[in-house]
Amino acid sequence: MTFFLQLLLTGLMVGMVYAVVALGFVLIFKASSVLNFAQGEFLLFSAYFLWTLLIPLHLPVWLAFLILLVFAAVLGLLVERLTLRPMIGQPLVAVIMMTLGLMALIRGIVQLLWGGVARDFPQVLPIEPVSLGGITLSQQYIWSFIIAVAMFIFFYVFFQRTKQGLAMRATAADQQVAQAMGISVKRVLAMSWIISMVVAAIGGFLLGTINGVTPFLGVVGLKVLPVVLMGGMESIGGAAIAGPLIGILESLAGGYINPIIGGGVNDIAPFFVIIIVLLIRPYGLFGLKRIERI
Repeated sequence: MTFFLQLLLTGLMVGMVYAVVALGFVLIFKASSVLNFAQGEFLLFSAYFLWTLLIPLHLPVWLAFLILLVFAAVLGLLVERLTLRPMIGQPLVAVIMMTLGLMALIRGIVQLLWGGVARDFPQVLPIEPVSLGGITLSQQYIWSFIIAVAMFIFFYVFFQRTKQGLAMRATAADQQVAQAMGISVKRVLAMSWIISMVVAAIGGFLLGTINGVTPFLGVVGLKVLPVVLMGGMESIGGAAIAGPLIGILESLAGGYINPIIGGGVNDIAPFFVIIIVLLIRPYGLFGLKRIERI
């Protein structure tokens, strides 16, 4: 029973980090109906950028983190203005191909600047383990979980209580109606990309402090797709629920099934489950059910 609870809690905490990464996908899709395949690479670039601020430049953690957030916001604005805004009115598949191009470009820039070498973060979060009734948890996982939950609470309040958040919700529902009500759709789209980049930066920080920074960190962007699809492409709450579910599934598969068949099941189990979920609910657990009449 202790082993099961260990896997359960570890999966829950890792899953909340997945949910943070998935949040970046959801925010952009809500505002523009675009699935941003470059989200993982933005996370990768942010993690290496933060490592540069902390190690070679020796900046204090609080200052490095503040610079990272400002840099991510500026990067999000530049990406939206220079690459996505000229694509307005183009077929959706062309916009998606643009995000794939961004993914390859950013991956190449990371290889050019940092050589694709794994880097270790300094000790930012406490690493001493905490024992709870025979269950041992790393404080890095605990603090990452707390930060992730705080982020979702913040965004819930942002979308429910602020003028900007309500404008983004209106734009996500119907861009033409939102524009008729005086909402600047272009400004909302820019805001969605800025927030998405900031979320990616925070996700890079959390994953970097847990596992260090490697060239394969960008793969997390594809790894969280089951979270996005299961929760619903437009649902922030769905991402918050699906993330822990996927994390727990990975943890249990890795703990119980991997030793039997030799490993690898934890990587494919989420994709196997999402296929079943989409067969039953093609719009995800909490996605919007669209009815098209012909």
